[in-house]
Amino acid sequence: MTSTTSQQELFRFLEDRFACAQACTECARASALRASLVNPDGTEEQERVRRKGIMCAEVCDATCRVLSEDNRVDEAGLRVQVEWCRTVCLETAHTFDRHPGAEDSAAACRACAQACTDFLQTLK
Repeated sequence: MTSTTSQQELFRFLEDRFACAQACTECARASALRASLVNPDGTEEQERVRRKGIMCAEVCDATCRVLSEDNRVDEAGLRVQVEWCRTVCLETAHTFDRHPGAEDSAAACRACAQACTDFLQTLK
């Protein structure tokens, strides 16, 4: 591997890491907003949407912190966190799909899941 290739891979890694952190932030905002709009005393389905939104916001926030800090998290730990985030985002998007008015939140969750997938590709 040449030094140019290594440098290009490093730049891609950092760009994808930053894009993933940004997507996590957007997803966290959208999920928290969606959760705040749901009546906590509503139906069981509304409670499920609210809980999923809160959980997704928390997972995305934690993932963004891990990605943003330069604390030398090992690759295995980073992979687990990002894969967890991707899974939670996809589950939340599916939940939001069944809730009228939550299309933008579902799209933010899917965009975050895709950013996580893209970032994971740089770890291979």
